[in-house]
Amino acid sequence: MKEFMENQEDLICRLNTNSSVGLTTQQAAQNQAKYGSNTLTREKPESLVKRILGAASEPMILMLVMAGVIALIVNIIRASTGGEADFLECVGIFAAISLSVIITVVMEGKSAKAFEALSKISEDTMIKVLRNGDTVMLGQKELVVGDILLLSTGDKIPADGRLLESMGLAADESALTGESVPAKKDAVSIITDEKTPLAERYNMLYSGNYITSGYCKMVVTAVGDSTEFGKIAAELTKTVRASTPLQEKLARLGKTITILGVIAATIVFITEIISFAISGGLVFEEVLEAFVTSIVLIVAAVPEGLPTIVAVSLSINIIKLSSQNALVKKMIASETVGCINVICSDKTGTLTENKMTVSAFYDSKWHEKPSELSSNWIVHNVCLNTTADISQNGTFIGNPTECAMLNFYESSDIRKKSGKSYKDERSDHDVLHAFPFSSELKHMTTISKVDGKIISYVKGSPECVFSMCDISDSKRSVIEQYITKAQKKAMRVIAFAHKELNGMRDYEDQRNHVEMETNMVFDGFVAISDPLRADVYEAVKNCRLAGIDLKILTGDNIVTATAIANELNVLSKDHIAVEAKDIADFSDDELLKMLPKISVIARSTPTIKMRVVKLLKTQGNVVAVTGDGINDAPALKNADVGIAMGISGTEVSKEASDIVLLDDSFSTIVKAIAWGRGIYENFKRFIQFQLTVNVSSVIVVFTSIILGLKAPFTALQLLWINIIMDGPPALTLGLEPIYDDLMSRPPTKRSDNIVSKTMLIRIGLTGAYISIIFLCQYTFNFLGVTTEQMPTVLFTLFALFQLFNSFNCRELHSVSIFNHLLKNKIMLLVITITFILQILIIQFAGAFFGTIPLDLIMWLKIFGVSFSVILISEFVKLMWRRIKE
Repeated sequence: MKEFMENQEDLICRLNTNSSVGLTTQQAAQNQAKYGSNTLTREKPESLVKRILGAASEPMILMLVMAGVIALIVNIIRASTGGEADFLECVGIFAAISLSVIITVVMEGKSAKAFEALSKISEDTMIKVLRNGDTVMLGQKELVVGDILLLSTGDKIPADGRLLESMGLAADESALTGESVPAKKDAVSIITDEKTPLAERYNMLYSGNYITSGYCKMVVTAVGDSTEFGKIAAELTKTVRASTPLQEKLARLGKTITILGVIAATIVFITEIISFAISGGLVFEEVLEAFVTSIVLIVAAVPEGLPTIVAVSLSINIIKLSSQNALVKKMIASETVGCINVICSDKTGTLTENKMTVSAFYDSKWHEKPSELSSNWIVHNVCLNTTADISQNGTFIGNPTECAMLNFYESSDIRKKSGKSYKDERSDHDVLHAFPFSSELKHMTTISKVDGKIISYVKGSPECVFSMCDISDSKRSVIEQYITKAQKKAMRVIAFAHKELNGMRDYEDQRNHVEMETNMVFDGFVAISDPLRADVYEAVKNCRLAGIDLKILTGDNIVTATAIANELNVLSKDHIAVEAKDIADFSDDELLKMLPKISVIARSTPTIKMRVVKLLKTQGNVVAVTGDGINDAPALKNADVGIAMGISGTEVSKEASDIVLLDDSFSTIVKAIAWGRGIYENFKRFIQFQLTVNVSSVIVVFTSIILGLKAPFTALQLLWINIIMDGPPALTLGLEPIYDDLMSRPPTKRSDNIVSKTMLIRIGLTGAYISIIFLCQYTFNFLGVTTEQMPTVLFTLFALFQLFNSFNCRELHSVSIFNHLLKNKIMLLVITITFILQILIIQFAGAFFGTIPLDLIMWLKIFGVSFSVILISEFVKLMWRRIKE
């Protein structure tokens, strides 16, 4: 039987304890051996070797390793047979691998250190415990199942336990349940339903939460890994991370490039063998050379600069996001966040401030500006009829609802005019007697001496306070309309009343007490809520514009959850709110059909959150989960991107996340999504550029072989072209800034290839155009160059074609390149430097590169021909825009 259903006496007997004297030292040792100690099993941090292996096992890196090994074998064969070996290419490939792995490990290491600094391990709290018949102070690590604890306001609950005695008890369980209002607790509460959710187990207290009011005696029923907190922590270690959308896409791209490279290499090899056979027989050396040439084609097809650009871009994004208050713990997450199309958000502490606030009040008329407080009766009731306090740094001490009312006074105009704080009000007036709040009576009463008069102040539920007041039905009806208005917005209403007493009596006496709380004067009420963060409205609107679906999964009740969702315009005819218990028994297929319609799940549990996230991912969605509580941790870890709150978040939620928001701002998520989308577009630009170079070089080499022409480039010229393809000119495409229209486009689907159909057409057509012009010059010599100039002109023409095409690759859509021409100044600088180096190579390094100097007219001709790749692209895009209009 569950602890919350068990009879108190039976539970105490089963746990081998005594409610009056606690455990003996011997019993404590026995229970520790039987039930375990009050510590959580921590996951070991990854070693440096494991982190390096993890970074090196990315799909593109593995493909590069394969290409590097092949290149090394080929060059060893070349060297051993007296051929021209190019080990520089091997060095380049392995340098790219090393650079990518080092950047990944270093950047994630830096994030880990920053995270450790952010996450301070909590100290071992001292707890009041009954042991051997004495009340002693023990560290929470020393507690065992069966210990009898004595807890009061402000104490952190160190273990799970069943209440034995309680008085005016309430606990803040928001970290575990997501419920922002403190949960009322009662030792005598009887629960018979085994499926009762955590938030409604009124006779239990749970580890990691806090006592907000009252005091209690409880018996420890679970410690360490067996607590609800511990079960969630253990769930995290079981969760195996699936691959991210980018990793899946790069894996598909690598597989495609490898297959196409092998096909091209096979065709070239067979063509050469047939050519040799026709021309005069097969010779082993020629066959070997043909094989080596075809293998080189496979290596050339691999964009070895891609892993480097991925690592560099992700690293830059991590730095950019940290300046935007988002700490990225896992490097790949800085791109994955750009692909998000569903956000499953917690409410408390994520969308809302997790700080109870007076949002409106009534004193004889309705006020939606809390600063307009002017009623002295409400002021005295708020300041005197309370046990709460607010620390100098604004931290709530005591019941959050009462603290919210103190803040209400401190922020009011009447406070500014009087210059008196709530503490001054207390010191100026004597409190003669107080009757604390009780959940049965639903009100609190304080008798004070104010300006020589004895006044009793009452605050509590409106129904309760109305019953004490002399108020007409018509006036009550008007007030109730405003109360209903507040309650529809999920606000908590606290009403106030007062009465001037003739003198002090024994108000503990039932008759005097009833008289004191009869014919009171109704003073008004306050409407209290956990308000939405100021930036949430705009952030949710931007998410909607970006095609991102927001689902709110909260521990709150359905009324509060619906009110918040309506305030954010999340609900409609096609988007509904449900309670977790309504969908808990659905099969996966039934829930999958319902999920597109569900926008709010109230009374959500960690199990439901996990299940929803998993099912959304099976539909091909890229899912982000935001949260700050212990209850959010499993879903955070299971999501594609887990986003935790850095200020209000629990250590467990931060540990489980990929990104920690240092300012707890939901709008920071929208900024992170924009940066992530920008990175993804930059990868596509880089890939489009590299594959265009690959396609054109393969066509040129393949056609030259078929036509029986001499190889157009020397080994050193190929190396320079490779530098253009994989070096700084190409890498600067990864530094393209974020464009304004990024967040108005739909998110990228998980199933989409990184090379889209449009990109594929552009790569094919541009590659074919460059190859045709190049081969026309090689065969027909339309530029009218001499035989000596031909190799130099071909080399320069091909290099300039690629440099100019890099500008085309900056725009992935039908937008003109001139719209954003000056936005990437680093690229303009690098392309200019590369162009100058190309001139210097031709004019002054001929002996080294096998070229001869060209005259100005020839330079202008080559420049004009190669610039045509931009002109034709712009013309095609202009026609396409006209057609679309």
